[in-house]
Amino acid sequence: MSDIIALLTWTNLRFLLEGLGLTLVISALSIACSVVLGAVISIMRGSRLRVMRGISIAYVELFKNTPLLLWIMFTFFVAQLPPLPAAVVAFTLFTAASVAEIVRGGLASVPAGQYEAARSQGFSAPQMYVLIILPQALRNMVPALLSQFVTTIKDTSYLWGAMALQELMGRGMILMNSFNSTVQIFAIFGLLALIYFAVCFTLSQFVRAYQKRLTGAR
Repeated sequence: MSDIIALLTWTNLRFLLEGLGLTLVISALSIACSVVLGAVISIMRGSRLRVMRGISIAYVELFKNTPLLLWIMFTFFVAQLPPLPAAVVAFTLFTAASVAEIVRGGLASVPAGQYEAARSQGFSAPQMYVLIILPQALRNMVPALLSQFVTTIKDTSYLWGAMALQELMGRGMILMNSFNSTVQIFAIFGLLALIYFAVCFTLSQFVRAYQKRLTGAR
């Protein structure tokens, strides 16, 4: 019991929470950038130009059929970006493929009449999507985007092994190296699991509540 008490100091907890903060920052930036890139890819997918459609399909297939860790290693070791930008770029490129599919589903949920009305009013394609279509589609995309956010939070645990970035898992590993007791090491694993669970479960509950409200509104 004394080993556990020695572990659960405010200094150690703050150290882990700072790592959680970095995890959330990386995840939020990645999702925000992925939404922009994913929207572009999705719009390209619906283009009448075969080249545009081909590029978007190739992008989605490439990143959906290769591991995330590969792109983390690429941005850090090959592109030689600093750790934080490398992490955000890798997650953005990888996640944008999934977000593009989410956006495509969201765009498909907008009634065809909205597209026709925008064209009849003289809106250009960018104006139509930015001002008319995407705001309506976003409402239906929120649950899937939040679920993707949860996935991204969990996947940041790869960063410690790939680039020694001190996010939540990285700080947990650092903390383990400062203790010799098996009980304390297992306690750190449990604490990390509890933190990940608390954050991801809370977001998942929010997704479920939003989906119920969305279904009720219909």
